[in-house]
Amino acid sequence: MRKAETLLNIIRDRGKRGLVVKDIYRMLYQKDLYLTAYAKLYKNNGAMTKGATMETVDGMSMEKINNLIELLKFERYRWTPVRRIYIPKKGKNQMRSLGLPSYSDKLLQEVIRLILEAYYEPQFSESSHGFRPGRGCHTALQMVAQKGSGTKWFIEGDIKACFDRIDHTVLINILKKDF
Repeated sequence: MRKAETLLNIIRDRGKRGLVVKDIYRMLYQKDLYLTAYAKLYKNNGAMTKGATMETVDGMSMEKINNLIELLKFERYRWTPVRRIYIPKKGKNQMRSLGLPSYSDKLLQEVIRLILEAYYEPQFSESSHGFRPGRGCHTALQMVAQKGSGTKWFIEGDIKACFDRIDHTVLINILKKDF
C-alpha cells in the first residue's frame, strides 16, 4: 500500500501545482490502489449489502483484483447496472432512490475517487467544507468562530436533485483538461 500512497502523493503534488496528470487510465492497473480502496470500503456498514450482483466485500481476493485489472487493460471491463431500491426520507413521507452497485464496480469507483480526490482536493478553497475529507459542518462553524466577524445569519441550502441534474458535459470537459 506504500506504492499507492506514493502514487497518490505524486498526483496530489501535481494537483497543487495545477499540472496535468498523464496516463491516468494506466494508474487503474496499480494493485496497491485496490488494496487501499478495499481498506476504506470493507469497514463500511453497507459492505455486506448485495448490489446488482451477489458479490460483497467478503468475496474480495487478489485473484478478483487481478481479473478486474486484466479486464481494464484490455478494455473489456463492463459496469453493471445498479440495483435500485427505495428508502424512506428522514422525517418525510417520501421515498428516496438508492442505487446499489456491484462490489467490483464499487471497488473500481473507490480507486477512481482516490485518484480524483488526490488531484482536486489541494485545489479547493480552504473555505469550502461540504463533502470533503476531514471537513463538514463542524469545521465550517469552527472557521466562522475563528475568523468570522459580525455574522448574524447562517443559511443552509440544499439544491434539489443536484447530482441528478449536474451537466455531465461540463464535468467531462474539466477532466479532459486535467487528465
